[in-house]
Amino acid sequence: MVSNTIEYTRDSEGKLRAVVIPIDLWVKIFPDAASSVEDVAEGLEDYCLGKAMDEAAETPLLGIEEAVAFLEQGSD
Repeated sequence: MVSNTIEYTRDSEGKLRAVVIPIDLWVKIFPDAASSVEDVAEGLEDYCLGKAMDEAAETPLLGIEEAVAFLEQGSD
């Protein structure tokens, strides 16, 4: 079973100390073993964009009337 759960570790005072990322998730984000800060940033951006696109593909489309009503709600 693949776990994509990111864990956070804390010190005795409750302050965040580290982030634990499962290897399977790390490889998805950085398939080519990123070697620079720019590579890490680009890998993370690509992963997040891919996740957003996957979620969008599963979201039902709104009709014109529903879309207009949604947009009007935001301008209140």
